[in-house]
Amino acid sequence: MAEAETGSTGEAGEKTAGTRARFRGGLVKLLVAGAIAYSMAAGYMYLNQRSFIFVPSGELLTPEDKGLQNVSVELVEMADGTRTTVWTAEPAEEGLPTVVYFHGNSSNLSGRWQRFKMILDSGYGLYAPTYRGYAGSEGSPSETAIISDALEHFDRAAAAGTPIIVHGESLGSGVATAVAAERPDAGLLVLEAPYTALVDMAAASYPWLPVGFLMKDQMKTRERIGKVEAPALIIHGTEDAIIPVEHGEQVFQYASEPKELLIFEGAGHGDLWKRGLWDSVQDKWTGEQP
Repeated sequence: MAEAETGSTGEAGEKTAGTRARFRGGLVKLLVAGAIAYSMAAGYMYLNQRSFIFVPSGELLTPEDKGLQNVSVELVEMADGTRTTVWTAEPAEEGLPTVVYFHGNSSNLSGRWQRFKMILDSGYGLYAPTYRGYAGSEGSPSETAIISDALEHFDRAAAAGTPIIVHGESLGSGVATAVAAERPDAGLLVLEAPYTALVDMAAASYPWLPVGFLMKDQMKTRERIGKVEAPALIIHGTEDAIIPVEHGEQVFQYASEPKELLIFEGAGHGDLWKRGLWDSVQDKWTGEQP
């Protein structure tokens, strides 16, 4: 009897050990498969990250196509030889400002024609460049290249001798902030639905990725806005589903005086102009003049 019991116990132990070994083997395979899948996903996001940030589309139409008869189209060569398209118009009267307008991440320059018409109807001048890689311009977009181009564009616009309003829409808010931080002669900085940083938005959207390590174009508005000497007008909507209103509120906190924050109740990401953005900009500009 003793030998039989010993044999039974031995067989049970072997079965338990075998089960444990199979479990460990299955767990290792699962972990390896998970690691491979994670690495592939992270690699895909890393290699394609700029396609998530910069989304050019559509054909660049002419100002005439949109009824903007007094707007000229220029093909401007940047310092490295890359040519970019700019829409320009002089102010209607001496002393009125020119709006240097940096657009958002999607579509192209001609998609903003209704905004440009409102600017021009006010008598203000316009200097609106399109980014590298977007319709009408050569090259490929990146934070470094776009900001470098934007500084050149500001200098070209300012050379005409008119006061300058730097306006940044969505993606362009980071570009506009970078320009105003380097150009203290800007008369007013307008940030339309700004973000604290592109890397902050990416971290919220992809918490499973080390975006701070992987992201090339982090566009840290929160680190640049405090260097801006010009008055800053920050405008955001409470129902913005693209860039939450909290980003605008935080950018305002990081900004130096003089600054103003306008929150449009019920406004989304793309309808701030319909809610009175341009009237607010004009009021701000007029109020800042001696």
